[in-house]
Amino acid sequence: MSVTDATRFLEQLGFSEYEARAYVTLLRRNPLNGYELARESGIPRPNIYAVLQKLQERQVVAPLETASGTRYAPLPPDRLTERLGSQFSRVLEAAHQALNAVAETPDEDYVWNVRGYDEMLARTRELIAHATSNVLLALWPAEAAALAETNAEATARGIRLTTLCLRACPQPCGACQQERLFRYHVSPEPQHRWLIVVADEAEMLFGEMKPDASVAMQTRQSHLIRLASWFVRHSIALATIVETLGPELEHTLAPQTLEALNLLAPDGEDWLAYMRRLLG
Repeated sequence: MSVTDATRFLEQLGFSEYEARAYVTLLRRNPLNGYELARESGIPRPNIYAVLQKLQERQVVAPLETASGTRYAPLPPDRLTERLGSQFSRVLEAAHQALNAVAETPDEDYVWNVRGYDEMLARTRELIAHATSNVLLALWPAEAAALAETNAEATARGIRLTTLCLRACPQPCGACQQERLFRYHVSPEPQHRWLIVVADEAEMLFGEMKPDASVAMQTRQSHLIRLASWFVRHSIALATIVETLGPELEHTLAPQTLEALNLLAPDGEDWLAYMRRLLG
């Protein structure tokens, strides 16, 4: 990684731009006096001692008294990240307790509109990570790969994970958890990829990935959760029956049953022919 990356990460951890630049400069060359540090880092000389004072207050830079005057050395990176991790953990735990103390009972009828692919995946990971019993997934290989680590951790915790591969990969690609994995085309080849996750039958996210944008909805509305859950479950069941019985299905179903099913096929198509074409 570059110096710019290192500086940017420190800024994300609460350092000012000048503090981050000074610390990273000292990592590359130390010890330095104030004049040398200002020159090497590009920080204006009038600002350098105020920056060093802040870094000393953070206890990430130490002054060293030498024969040529005061010089400065940085805290080693491993100790810095360990210290910051401990500080943030304490603050996060305190914030968690304080926020829970003032929070009202959440409204189960909310619907969040989610925009952006990364945000959609982040919320999906949160749903899976907080599941306590079961997770129902319908997704494409790209999203399966992005969620593979989270899904593996959930399975290791004993979460019952059921996955429907909407691409119907001929062979497992390795991204999906192999237990309770079903690979079926259950809807016409979509222009855009879908992502459905239902956690503990209590919360769900439905997303659509488009070339120009990714959008999703997340909700605890029970009727929407049931619709999504049973869409996935019934699709798996129906595809399994059609694939297993094959040609026997036409002779198994009564004429009136076939007639009723034909009413459901799009554009007046024969329902069995439609389903077989769908399943590939």
